[in-house]
Amino acid sequence: MSQREPMRPLSASTRADLEEATAAYQAALTLDAAQYLDARGITRETAHSFRVGTVADPRPGHTRFTGWLAIPYLSHTGYPLSLRFRCLADHDHRHAGHGKYMSISGETSRVFNVGAIHRAAHELHVCEGELDALILTQLGLHAIAIPGATNWKPYYKRMLAGFTRVWVWGDRDDAGDTFNRTVCTALRSARAARLPAGDVTDTYLSGGAAALHALIT
Repeated sequence: MSQREPMRPLSASTRADLEEATAAYQAALTLDAAQYLDARGITRETAHSFRVGTVADPRPGHTRFTGWLAIPYLSHTGYPLSLRFRCLADHDHRHAGHGKYMSISGETSRVFNVGAIHRAAHELHVCEGELDALILTQLGLHAIAIPGATNWKPYYKRMLAGFTRVWVWGDRDDAGDTFNRTVCTALRSARAARLPAGDVTDTYLSGGAAALHALIT
């Protein structure tokens, strides 16, 4: 399936800056970050494939994310379109004055792993979190992430309209229910995969691949 994100192309300088940052952060992946990913069921091969890294030497505008996990939003051909960051500190993120996940100020909302839309034939999976999408990808499913119902954009409907089935993996909480409802209302082909508790990762860690496959068969 060939659909592209209806966004203005990045300038050559922006693309170069993002590539430089992504390459540097990927090369600087720390042991703590690798252990965090491993604890969430994400293999080193998957982390490498998606160019996940650590902000060790922050590029301009990224200083506040020093020590955070860097999650690139890659194009379908593999170059970075954007970066999102996940705090790895074990503290109350709100009390610390930031979110658990954060984007660069003024950054346009995008679809994570947009390449899955190009690779999938008939069935696609939509998660709330980027790391949940990595888990489903490891299971051989074509998965994207849209971080939260408030980040759903009208043009996403056009991007996903050609699939026979779109499975929606909202977290098992009020925000996840809103996410499921938003996507299922927008797409006639969408069905919610009703997680027993928590998120995709929680279900995977407690019951393995079989627990997730059971929700969509």
